[in-house]
Amino acid sequence: MRQAPASLRRTLTAIYGKLLARFGRQHWWPGETPFEVMVGAILTQNTAWSNAASAISRLKRTGLLDSARLVRVPKDRLARQIRPSGYFNQKAERLKSFVRYFQNRYGADIRRMKKVPWVRLRQELLNLPGIGPETADSILLYALHKPTFVVDAYTRRVLARHSLISWEDSYGQIQALFQRNLPPRVSLFNEYHALLVALGKELCRTHPICHLCPLRSIGKLRLETTPAPRR
Repeated sequence: MRQAPASLRRTLTAIYGKLLARFGRQHWWPGETPFEVMVGAILTQNTAWSNAASAISRLKRTGLLDSARLVRVPKDRLARQIRPSGYFNQKAERLKSFVRYFQNRYGADIRRMKKVPWVRLRQELLNLPGIGPETADSILLYALHKPTFVVDAYTRRVLARHSLISWEDSYGQIQALFQRNLPPRVSLFNEYHALLVALGKELCRTHPICHLCPLRSIGKLRLETTPAPRR
């Protein structure tokens, strides 16, 4: 049985406090500019963050981490530059599609984009090729500072193992769990998601290290294993 709203709010707050005490602030998302964060959100799809970061470094070295240059650069050249991120031909197309949208819709102006309500922005992003809910929400939260919670495989694994969700719950259902029960603060959603990732990477793995988990006293632990996600 799912917890009542008041109890659920207390549980989510307790989880945040325990994770913050264990891992400290994560300073996520790494990126020098909002545009770099948006590019990173696309490049980190289906790969480890270290691979996406390597691709971003190559874009910087070649002067391509710029919306005007990304629009003009031939797709095959862009694909070569982002090869470390994997699926590079597919991601080159997605990146160029996103940058065309960013330029045509907002004149490549982050300030103009930020003025748009996040629900509308989210739908615009989801309409772009290759942009799913996790990528869209990463762009909204980390680059544009909109109060939307990012759900990834780590989030699902931690919550399901502590009986707060079902393994079969949808992305929207898991996101609603946070957005209905926590204050809609960008800083909170940012840090909370990053802390769940830290827990997933360090302890809540496919084969979990439960005796070291700071959440071991929260909820009924279920240890069904799931494939290890990448970031």
